[in-house]
Amino acid sequence: MFNFDEIQQHIPGFTYEAININGTPCALIAREHIQEVGKTLKDTFGFTHFIDTVGIDRNERKMRFEVTYNLRNPETKQRIFLKVRCDERDAHIPTVANIWSGANWNEREVYDMFGVIFDGHPDLRRIYMPDDFEYYPLRKDFPLMGVPGSIPLPIDNTSISLN
Repeated sequence: MFNFDEIQQHIPGFTYEAININGTPCALIAREHIQEVGKTLKDTFGFTHFIDTVGIDRNERKMRFEVTYNLRNPETKQRIFLKVRCDERDAHIPTVANIWSGANWNEREVYDMFGVIFDGHPDLRRIYMPDDFEYYPLRKDFPLMGVPGSIPLPIDNTSISLN
């Protein structure tokens, strides 16, 4: 069973905060270490299967955004999570698309929906929203009824009046 303490033998000065997510080991690491930790997890510990990436708006003053990487070792069938946080004023995280090619689309999605910029990404551009759309729909401060003057909302004619 993999333990994140094992990475400390390969990366001097590596620190992390251990988190248990329903029995799945998780490590909150500094964004500066994501490339080195990712490469070590893949090359040394066999976490070659990149499952997905999830963006989270924690709606906190500091370290507002969190990116969670879901990884799997196909030989041991073990799954782990890596978490990286960044500030809204400096929403940059190094890409892992050069380590796991499957991260390419996932990082683009997090960029498009949250505005987190993945430095070094080979093709970081919007995939759902128009290129000139200046908002990020999955941020907690995005207006629930959409942006005025943007795409019109559908009209619901099936509503029943209780009057």
